[in-house]
Amino acid sequence: MKHMRSSVGPKWGHSKMLSKNELAQFQEDGYLIVNDLFSPAEVEALRAAADDPCVRKQLKERGADEHCVHLLEITAKHDAFKELARDNRITSRLAQLIGEDIQLQHSKLATKPSKKGAGAFGWHQDFAYFPHSNLDLAAVMVMLDDATPENGGMYAVKGSHKLGFLNHTRDGYFGGECLEKQVWEAHPKNVVPLMARAGGITIHHALTLHGSPPNHSGRPRRGVVFQYRASDAYQLADHVWVDTGFQVRGKPSDRVRCGAFTVELPKFKGRESAFGQPFGNAYVQTGAYAANWNKDLKAAPVAQAAVATV
Repeated sequence: MKHMRSSVGPKWGHSKMLSKNELAQFQEDGYLIVNDLFSPAEVEALRAAADDPCVRKQLKERGADEHCVHLLEITAKHDAFKELARDNRITSRLAQLIGEDIQLQHSKLATKPSKKGAGAFGWHQDFAYFPHSNLDLAAVMVMLDDATPENGGMYAVKGSHKLGFLNHTRDGYFGGECLEKQVWEAHPKNVVPLMARAGGITIHHALTLHGSPPNHSGRPRRGVVFQYRASDAYQLADHVWVDTGFQVRGKPSDRVRCGAFTVELPKFKGRESAFGQPFGNAYVQTGAYAANWNKDLKAAPVAQAAVATV
């Protein structure tokens, strides 16, 4: 596998730090756009990685020619994306937002087909999919193509990360989309484009409400998404992917930091048969023996434990 070229000229990757104004904007709005982070040559190398036959095959199998596809675990599919996940131009900025010790929670290649009118993705908060013990999580999207309103670029609701946990549950199960439409419909001026040029990135808080409309451009739109977390943020539900926990900066934590909140765990319909409960394999904290013993207890009538007498 080819590695992405890491050297940059004076224009590209200009600064590895966020300015005071950018930090203030993230705290206030819940997102940032940083353009010109990667050179045209680097973007071409990433596009070549996205066009790798193995990657293309998996995209096609998932219907990428017809609808939006998020090809998960992309860091395990090509070394260029693994190296990109730990690129200092990204992680140095993240360190200012969520701390020096950073892990990858998941990665994906997000694609929209060239088919006109396809590829919409509904409004949602990332945190609703994979709640953690604290809120120090942020997503970075590295654009391989210019994001525009015409090709289904992302939009965000300004300041929505301050609203807390919004409802994503329909008929008792996690639905993948926020149901509180008043957040964006009642305040249309707060709906803003979160779109970077090819070689740029967007950063948004895990509670920032965001989504994207269909692609009407007739051309594909691609971006690599990294969901990052502080090392002391412990995952409470959803899936542990093959690249979950990849230490991209600093060191792992031997402590779990807990925020002062109560969060509803997402119940995923159909996962009961796979995991014995609907919350995903991150929720499973039961040893193999205990799992079997628990099954036996469910099948057997309740028995009183024998107590030794002296």
